[in-house]
Amino acid sequence: MYLEVITPDKKVFEGEVESATFPGTDGSFQILNSHAPLISTLGEGPITYVVKKEGEDSVTVKGGVVEVLNNKVVALVESLVEDED
Repeated sequence: MYLEVITPDKKVFEGEVESATFPGTDGSFQILNSHAPLISTLGEGPITYVVKKEGEDSVTVKGGVVEVLNNKVVALVESLVEDED
């Protein structure tokens, strides 16, 4: 599936992933290939994703929204936590 993580200032990540875990406002949840369509709000926490050849990576975000549709996942996040320093 294809994942994009975007802040108002820049595109943080874009590429094919095997899975992605998000910090939902009511708890974390994982998205896998062929997931049902979904829109959810995000709380503060890490978005963790697994890239086949590169392994696991993550970015810590400060809230936002995620949309899942037809194996494309778009996370629109307020900001990265490290941007606040």
